[in-house]
Order: sequence, then structure tokens, then C-alpha cells
Amino acid sequence: MPRTPPKSPAKTSVKSPAKSLTSLPPKPALPAGGATHGSASAGDPYLPGNGNGGYLALHYDLDLDYRVSTNQLRGTATMTGLASMSLDRFCLDFDGLTVDRVTVDGVRAQKVSQNSRKLTITVATTIEAGERFEVTVRYRGTPHPLKSIWGEVGWEELDDGVLVAGQPTGAASWFPCNDHPSNKASFRIRVSCEDPYTVVSNGALIARTTRSGRTSWTYEVKEPMATYLATVLIGRYRRADVVAAPVAQRIFFPANLAREVAVDFARLPEMISLFDRLFGTYPFGGYSVVVTDDELEIPLEAHGLAIFGRNHVDGVHGSDRLIAHELAHQWFGNSLTVSRWQDIWLHEGFACYAEWLWAEASGGLSADASAAVHRAEIEALPSDIVVGDPGPHDMFDDRVYKRGALALHALRRSLGDEVFFGAVRAYTRARHHGSVSTEDLVEFFTVQTDSSDIRRIVDRWIYRTALPKL
Repeated sequence: MPRTPPKSPAKTSVKSPAKSLTSLPPKPALPAGGATHGSASAGDPYLPGNGNGGYLALHYDLDLDYRVSTNQLRGTATMTGLASMSLDRFCLDFDGLTVDRVTVDGVRAQKVSQNSRKLTITVATTIEAGERFEVTVRYRGTPHPLKSIWGEVGWEELDDGVLVAGQPTGAASWFPCNDHPSNKASFRIRVSCEDPYTVVSNGALIARTTRSGRTSWTYEVKEPMATYLATVLIGRYRRADVVAAPVAQRIFFPANLAREVAVDFARLPEMISLFDRLFGTYPFGGYSVVVTDDELEIPLEAHGLAIFGRNHVDGVHGSDRLIAHELAHQWFGNSLTVSRWQDIWLHEGFACYAEWLWAEASGGLSADASAAVHRAEIEALPSDIVVGDPGPHDMFDDRVYKRGALALHALRRSLGDEVFFGAVRAYTRARHHGSVSTEDLVEFFTVQTDSSDIRRIVDRWIYRTALPKL
């Protein structure tokens, strides 16, 4: 069984002081002019060792040669960056693999050092502020998950294949990057492996070639994507094309689960149509589902796709709630991505609320009934978490998910369906493929709905420990 992706509820709780919207810290800024060393941090207090300053990554080109039988990876990663200050040195997040060669704009780096999950590169010629540059890293080794306070994240061997679960710090386990959600970039991902296997990754499959018993799969992501959402899945999968509208839908699955998969994902087109109507146009060119032959503790989302374990398909629609949750992340998390991890409720609150919306639309509990049930469950738990700033240990606490959804339901009840969902659609359209924050949502909804209650409702549900009444 693979190690678990980091979204299960935290077992412990770290108390956080109540914090109002007006006391939120500003978005971390990149280093100011004058210095020539890019910082080894994006300035996120939750993950102070992740991300880097001094530049923005614009594009990643990854060329990976992988041996499933031996778990050996050889890679060449080229990152196109834009310097925000003069740089004679900068950092990339990278860990667990051996670096063979680094060049910057075709010139070998003057010095390369690797430690503390960072690859530090000293350039031969200073990169000036405002200049684009290309850094190419050739590397090799045995990829493995990285340890974190949420468990092991990143490149994961399955019983017969691979799964990459990058949230929130696992991207550095398989390619050098600026690993912070505020820095979204386009991608090209090419993976070569043994012939019997199918490779699934983000974006559109633009090329597939076979030679000498090995097949290369090339995927392209044109929209800006956060590094933690980049993934590679390798397995002995069949492919089923579901429907082409409102967006192309594909399912990859082991042959021995064909019947269960056909039943459990039969409602996927209906689900996408519902969310397309409530949340706005589906944000990407397609949607893929991968069902692994291994059991997974929980499903997980990636840009343009979702991953489930064989234990999540039963042939009787037992995972409809989970399917709705991961699908909703395509809007909330993948298209609209938080610029700092403390606002993670914006991803998980909307995805959890989507579960209630699907239940309401498909003949299950109404959203009102779901809200009442989950509020009662939360009321039985300690009131010691601030959803809008839960602390890194409690980012994935179930109360962040459920209170986030309750905050949205409270907004819906205050505004009415027409105004609320109109604001949601306007929000996903205005912030399409961008970065978001709680303050941004409050300001947008306040202007869009002309309501003076938005800030008060969000503050009560998101920035107070006491549980409000619905």
C-alpha cells in the first residue's frame, strides 16, 4: 500500500489565537533591489523552507526517463525564469536525487551546492532584474517521497507503477522547482518508460512515440499550474473515453476494475454539468480520472485530473461524495489557487461544499440538512482552531474543510441562490488561473453582491474559534 497523501484530518490540534480579517499579514514580497542573492524562501510562514525569492518561474520543461522495474530516474529539467532582482545566485527546491550538471543560459554554472532540500546555483554572469533566463538541471537517482509533518509526499512507488502526490511540498522529490503555490507556471512533461505501462500526467497528450520496447508520453499544460499539482501516474491502465461535452472526460483504470469503474463514474458527466452551471465554465481542456490498482487512504486532486485507489470504487456509487470533492478542486485549488497556505480553506471549503451541492442535486440530503449534520459534528469537537489561520500542523484538519463549507452555506443563505452563485461564477471568471486569498474573496463578493454582511459572516466562521449558529 502506498504512503498516504497528506489530506487526512490531523490527529492533534495546535491552538491559534482568533484573528480578524483586518489583522491579516500582507502577502509575502520578493526581496527588494540591491541584493544579488535570491532568498531560499517564498516567505510563507507555514512553509518557511519552501519556495524561493528573486525570480518567478514561468515555464518548466521536464524530460524524464524512468525504469519501473528498478525505480531509477534520469531527468533533464529546464526552468524559464524571470528575475525580479539582480541575481548572481538563486535557489531551487530539490531533494533526494543527484545533480550531474547545471547550466544557466547555456553556460555551466560557476558553482552548485545541494543541501537542506535546496539546490543553490551561482551563475557565471549576473542576471539583471527584469531579464528572462533558462536554468537546465540534469539529474538521476532513485526517487522517493519526502518526509513532512503531514506524512510522506511526492514521488511514490506503487506495487506496479508510480503515483506522485505533491501537496504541499512534494514537487521537489522529482524535479527542481520554485515549490510554492503563489508561483504558477506552464509545463511540458515528457516521460519515457517500459512498453506495457501507460503514463498519465497533467494537460493534453501531444505526442506518443515507441522505440525499442519503450514509449515516450509528452503532455503540455498551457495554463499556469502550481508545482504541487504537477503529477505523473504510471500503471497498466485501460482507457475509457466518457463523453466530449461539456468537456472531454477520460478514465484510466486496471482491467480487473472495469465493471466497478463503469458504474461509479457513470454520473461524472452529470456532475461536471452541475458544477459548470453553479461554479462557471470548467477551467481546463479536459478532465481525467485515474484509478490505481493499489489502495489509497484518500483520493487526491491534480491539475486537470483526480486520482483514486481501488478501494474507492465499489460498483454501487459509494464514492460519489469523493468524486464530487476532487472534481470541484479543478475550480477551487487548481484554477483559483491560494497564494499562501494559511488560506487553504478556500480550496477545501469549496470542495467540501460541492459534496453537499451534489447530494442536493442528485436526490440526497439538501445542503441545509448537510450543513446541520456537519455543524453538529463540529460542535462535539474542541473549539480551538482558526480556520483562516489554522497553523501548518492543522492545515488539513477536517474542521477546516467543514467550517469552510459552512461559511459558504451561510453566505448562500444570506444572499440567496441567485446572488450567491452569480458571485461564485463571477469570481471564478475574474480569477481564472490566478492566485486568491481570503481578503480577496471578501472584497470581491462585497462589491459583486453589494452586501455589507460578507465580511461579518466570513469573520465569524473563518477567524473565530467559537462555532456560530446557522
